[in-house]
Amino acid sequence: MTSSPPGAPGAPGTRGGTPGASGISAACGTSGAPGTSGTPGTSGASGPTTGRPADPHAAQGAPARPGPAGGSGAHTRLDSAGGSGALRRSLAAALLADVDRLTDRAVEDIRAHSGTYAAGDPVTREDLWAICRDNMLRALEDFGGLAPTGGDFEGAARETGRRRAEQGVPLDVVLQAYRRGGRVLWQVMAEHLRTRAGREADSRDLELDVAGAVWETIDRYSVAMADAYRLAQLELQNQRDTRRAALFDALLDGRADDPTVAAAAAAALGVPAQDRYVVVVATQDPAAPPQPAPVLEAQGLWSFWRPRSGRYAGVVRLPRRDAPAGRTPAPPGARPDPALLRLLDALRERTGATAGVSPEFERLSQAGRALRLAEQTLRTLPAGSGEAAVFDDRLAEILLGGRPDIAERIVTVHLGPVLATGGERTALLTTLRVWLDHGCSASRAADLLYCHRNTVLNRVGRVAELTGRSAESGEARLGWALALRALPFAGLPDTPGATPPVAGPPGPGGADRDPYGT
Repeated sequence: MTSSPPGAPGAPGTRGGTPGASGISAACGTSGAPGTSGTPGTSGASGPTTGRPADPHAAQGAPARPGPAGGSGAHTRLDSAGGSGALRRSLAAALLADVDRLTDRAVEDIRAHSGTYAAGDPVTREDLWAICRDNMLRALEDFGGLAPTGGDFEGAARETGRRRAEQGVPLDVVLQAYRRGGRVLWQVMAEHLRTRAGREADSRDLELDVAGAVWETIDRYSVAMADAYRLAQLELQNQRDTRRAALFDALLDGRADDPTVAAAAAAALGVPAQDRYVVVVATQDPAAPPQPAPVLEAQGLWSFWRPRSGRYAGVVRLPRRDAPAGRTPAPPGARPDPALLRLLDALRERTGATAGVSPEFERLSQAGRALRLAEQTLRTLPAGSGEAAVFDDRLAEILLGGRPDIAERIVTVHLGPVLATGGERTALLTTLRVWLDHGCSASRAADLLYCHRNTVLNRVGRVAELTGRSAESGEARLGWALALRALPFAGLPDTPGATPPVAGPPGPGGADRDPYGT
């Protein structure tokens, strides 16, 4: 609510340089000082503005000239008994008689000092004028101890807060408008106080009481408006969160084949409908963070998560691949992908959750299928292991996990005799796994197992002897590797776990000892 600075010409649409000054004097039973009652376009006793186009919003206010009689409302008004009470009532009655021009002045002042209101979007001038008038009307009735003409005194302030929150106007901008409106209100009152009859004989304390009452009223209305604004903001945020969660669930449920749903979900999440995405499904480890979003955000990765069947399911947006000038960007699935590696490292090292990651996809509408692939990946990981893996790296395990009968047969055909060796099998299976995982290098396997390379060669030779296959055969190596991956899904009793134990320091005997004491 802004106006022209003190002493400046009146705002457009007002009558005279100081709207309502002579009218106030008349209403209070005083005569205007020189230069006030003769203001062009005014008369000694001012009434409501005439000739103003009918405003559809004017109905929000009370009649233009409420009577000065006091009344009891729901709100406890400022003390009006004795002292400054009569002066406050006369001031309020005079300003209420010219409330339309007072509103004009406030509106022009607000628009002159606020780019948001001057732009007319989202708050039009008509909207601002109607709200200003309603607030002025209620504030003056409250200030003067007059009967409320349109509901409780602070209702207009609460309505202002609610509407501005819905329109997205920043709270500090709305509070500034309230301060500007209060300034205009006090300017007009001060103009009267300076020119009223008998001023010299009065105590200055009377005018100070009036000033304090004005700013107390403005402050209380500002607080009511701000409280309503914050409450509306919370309600709007809850509505947005609920809508965002519902659209995200629609994505994961596979209902985004409808382009309208996909577009609405992308808009609600604030991401493009087409980009680089993966779906992650993570177990809710009690020791892990409530959800991985803050952890991934710290790594420069946008994500959105929702609890789902005792787990967290999330969509993660990967950065675009950077390609050197003149080169074609690497296709999806090309290795290594730094963004995907950063995601896996963050999941493993910073969340502690066990997580399955889908293949990369481009359209959000594909999130439902990606969710199923991420869940299949998670099912191949040992529970509580804190491991994170991508679907493409667990293809064999995914296939075998879906057919335990085939997994059991693969283990029986390729490693059955090794499993029948009893106490020897753990060392043989562990050595075979490490040897295969490290390019069939006996030296590298020996370093990891804390044993001599000849020990590795002897154990691999023993596996070859038991299974009747050559360790140099590619087909034999493929069969052994497949059987090792099938072990967790084979359902065989007393089979060693698929996860190799963490190597420890050398035991007694030095290099010839491995973690299993063999």
